[in-house]
Amino acid sequence: MGLAFEDLPPIDIVVISHDHFDALDENTIMKLRRRPGGEKTRFYVPLGLKSWFAIREIDQVVEMDWWDRQIDENLEIVAVPVQHWSKRSIFSRNKTLWAGWVIKSDRFRFIFVGDTGFTPHFKEIGDKLGPFDLAAIPIGAYEPRWFMAQSHINPMETIQAF
Repeated sequence: MGLAFEDLPPIDIVVISHDHFDALDENTIMKLRRRPGGEKTRFYVPLGLKSWFAIREIDQVVEMDWWDRQIDENLEIVAVPVQHWSKRSIFSRNKTLWAGWVIKSDRFRFIFVGDTGFTPHFKEIGDKLGPFDLAAIPIGAYEPRWFMAQSHINPMETIQAF
């Protein structure tokens, strides 16, 4: 990280895109909870992941389906469809949902898509909720395309998506 964990400001909201270990790290979640004020951090998660948090005695969790909306103080949080998959164990493939997130205030619109392949959902999201001031579109593990295209966007597709 570019900033020491201890130097992070208070964190009010965390959005989780899916249940893979690189996107939902138990050590990080528990470290967040142990910080001063961490018990107040609210987690927004796709359908099926609330129980993961409940097992760890974390109750500040809002579970959402695609296109669900929640108001959190002065922010609107919307779960949006992306093209990925879920799997945390050998028998759990697609037992939980995956999602991107739009966070809007009166003055700012942010989109985080998490891991995703290139999908027509980007246009739909933009038409319904855009334009965006900031987009976080992860690029990684996109080669070989024949294998990774459905799950991970490449640099050129990221430009098209934006």
